Amino acid sequence: MELNPAYFDIMNLPGAIFIYTVFLYPYVYTITQVFLSQQSASLIESTRLLGKGPWRTFFQVVVPISRISIIAGASLVILEVLNDYGVVKYYGIQTFTTAIFQSWFGLGDIETSIKLAASLMGFVIIILLIEKILRGKRQYSYSSTKVRPLPLIRLTGWKAFAAAGYGFTILALGFFIPIIQLIDWTILTFGTIPLDEFMSYIKNSVFVAGISAATIIVFSLIVGNFARLVHGRLAKLLPKLTVLGYSIPGAVIAVAVVTAFVALDNFLAPLYQLVGTKSTLVLSVSLVLLVTAYIIRFFAIGYSSIETGYDKIGTDFQDASRLLGAGLTRTFFKVDMPMMKGAIISGFILVFIDVLKEIPLTLILRPFNFDTLSTKAFQYASDEKIMEASQASLLIVGISALAIVVFYKFLEKELD
Repeated sequence: MELNPAYFDIMNLPGAIFIYTVFLYPYVYTITQVFLSQQSASLIESTRLLGKGPWRTFFQVVVPISRISIIAGASLVILEVLNDYGVVKYYGIQTFTTAIFQSWFGLGDIETSIKLAASLMGFVIIILLIEKILRGKRQYSYSSTKVRPLPLIRLTGWKAFAAAGYGFTILALGFFIPIIQLIDWTILTFGTIPLDEFMSYIKNSVFVAGISAATIIVFSLIVGNFARLVHGRLAKLLPKLTVLGYSIPGAVIAVAVVTAFVALDNFLAPLYQLVGTKSTLVLSVSLVLLVTAYIIRFFAIGYSSIETGYDKIGTDFQDASRLLGAGLTRTFFKVDMPMMKGAIISGFILVFIDVLKEIPLTLILRPFNFDTLSTKAFQYASDEKIMEASQASLLIVGISALAIVVFYKFLEKELD
């Protein structure tokens, strides 16, 4: 059975919007769900006592108090869409990101790429300013120390069926159907890619993701420790500056990093000649360039996990250790690190997964003949070998799922 393309064509702008909606909705859902789970039941009860029905309560109370979380989630979605290259390239949609790639690789016009990147960065700044204005200074705090969470309502009859059907439909569209299709195509094309070649993609992906994640966690620990122990403007400003990278599209970061590294290589050219290096572009064509870009792009993810861990343990244990005569370094490794294991592992896994599936940065900055699972899946899809692309795509999903399972197993062990 085949669908008539005349009636079922998603290779267009509405189709791309549907794809983005299906796989990016968790940003808004998760943030809003966490926010609502921390709200007091008295808000809903007071509204209902005033004679408001469930729908009026939802639109007049729940939506307004959730405004901050909804705007925060929507802002993340916008930034993710601006950063994406795979979907818009495959669907043939012209965006800033595709224009940067075409100018750089298609026309060899780096100057135009830089101008486009600057324009895109200006657009991102406008979005962040609008998000800050919309959020304003609204804060919702408890008026009592006795806070009861919102009660769960057990649905029955057609309401239960409708709610379950709605949830299953979203899950099916965003996970079950794509995974089943990937598995089917992987079985059909199994063996078409040489095993040693495929293993090199896996090795490259895991290596660069692991190195980047480990480096980000180390830097996050240093910045986080500095921010909580040192009082001053720099200590407050540094964390805010370091997390800005996540709001910058990958193509913009790539242009900026390449420009900086080429200038650095030109500066170090006399040193290269002194040691007998033939090429004057050493750092600009190495993995150092790619890992640096990953650090700038994903530092916010690792740092947010580390910052949460530091907030949780506080400074009391460190103060006690210092009073007992231990230095800062010994206290860090003997006191802070053991208590931060959960935050460190969660931050590492989150960064690892993001690097594993990153396309724009990897395509632009990877060294010659260095392919990862994400770049190979993209190349196969671009060559209309969509079935062959399923193998690398499915493996990315599998490795990411395995990393999450390992984290939850560790978390359960820690809680026990």
